[in-house]
Amino acid sequence: MKIWKNTATLDPYTSLTKATVEAAEAEIAVVGSRPFDLDAMPQVKGVFKCGVGMDNMPMAALAERGIAVGLPSEQTRGYIFEETANYAVHLTLRMLYANVGDLYGWKKAPRDFLGDRPVLVVGAGNIGGHVARKLERLCRVVTYDAATDPPEKLWQLLPQADVVTLHIPSTAETRGFVGAKFLAAMHDGAALVNTARGPIVDEDALFEELTAGRLRAAFDVFWQEPYAGKLKALHPDPFFMSPHVASANETFLRGLASDFETFLTKIQ
Repeated sequence: MKIWKNTATLDPYTSLTKATVEAAEAEIAVVGSRPFDLDAMPQVKGVFKCGVGMDNMPMAALAERGIAVGLPSEQTRGYIFEETANYAVHLTLRMLYANVGDLYGWKKAPRDFLGDRPVLVVGAGNIGGHVARKLERLCRVVTYDAATDPPEKLWQLLPQADVVTLHIPSTAETRGFVGAKFLAAMHDGAALVNTARGPIVDEDALFEELTAGRLRAAFDVFWQEPYAGKLKALHPDPFFMSPHVASANETFLRGLASDFETFLTKIQ
């Protein structure tokens, strides 16, 4: 099968994605989180998605053309959800312990007991639910989910949170969900964590808040990837960055490669 790809995710785990063709020749497309042009692939029979985010998958067009869609298995998805949640917890703790003191002056910064620190989890689905359950053992956790909670709940909770961690999909409706009003509602010194998708946050509004010195942020996802936008100059403080690695553990990646090989056998 002739393979085209826009991600190298599977390359270390299967030899099948090493040799690739141009989009016009492709029978199989292996895609990551970046958009791709399905119209440029007249011969494609199947598209395999390396992840769980579906915002770059033109599902209606795929169905109309009868193109098979390959997704991570339930077991592999479990690794994605669990490890992304673990990484979100890591970034949250990094933000909560962002200012512990001055090593050179040997000064200790005052801080509250971690168990009293309020964290707001926005989105209580597969990953957000895991994050909330993990953090409940450490912090004072509250959740907001647009599918079940009234909007006023969000505006009540935002000013109270020391960290807001985002776990919502990127759709036309959620693009810029975290805008100037959202960020202004966060209290001085609070932090924003994003392991979901870059476009759910207004890049310009976040830049204004960070350069004003009012907020901190830790992002694993960005508006364009690799990210080279204006916020990059603020790394590592007040804008901590990592290169979209939240789910990238070896167990998940080996499972993903196995799922891809199984997918190929089904459509040959």
